[in-house]
Amino acid sequence: MSQPSRPLSDKQLKNLNSKQAGIAIKWMSKLNTLAYKATGGRLGYKWRGGSNRFSAPPPVGILTTIGRKSGQPRESPLLFLREGDRVVLVASQGGRATNPMWYLNIKANPRVTFQIKSEKLDLVAREANTQERAEYWPKLDAMYPDFVNYRSYTDREIPILLCDPA
Repeated sequence: MSQPSRPLSDKQLKNLNSKQAGIAIKWMSKLNTLAYKATGGRLGYKWRGGSNRFSAPPPVGILTTIGRKSGQPRESPLLFLREGDRVVLVASQGGRATNPMWYLNIKANPRVTFQIKSEKLDLVAREANTQERAEYWPKLDAMYPDFVNYRSYTDREIPILLCDPA
């Protein structure tokens, strides 16, 4: 069962959606990706932030998309849920008002690579339908309770991406 959401004040929402917060997310993601790739996931595989810092940390993998404008590979460290060959991703961006760039890249080109520790998977991503969203949100919320909060911070429907073998 999910926890009730923690509302943000207007000031906190403004800060969450600020340019500075976006820059901080970008640079922390770059650092996490560097450490993860350099160590085969020994560093950066478990997310110890957010409200779950005292419970089992969810896993992190590295998503590689192709930039929709640049055509260049773009890497993003993301929490994920694995079910067999499927990798499930959430385009939450911490509850920010806009979808993350990696999501926009997937909409343009659904072929992705996802690295879990030293394992690299070639996958095709698609957005979950209504029934799949209803199935996956409870599992995702159990894995990382802050997803409940993130959904309360934004008016957009946070996408769930299902990534299956190519």
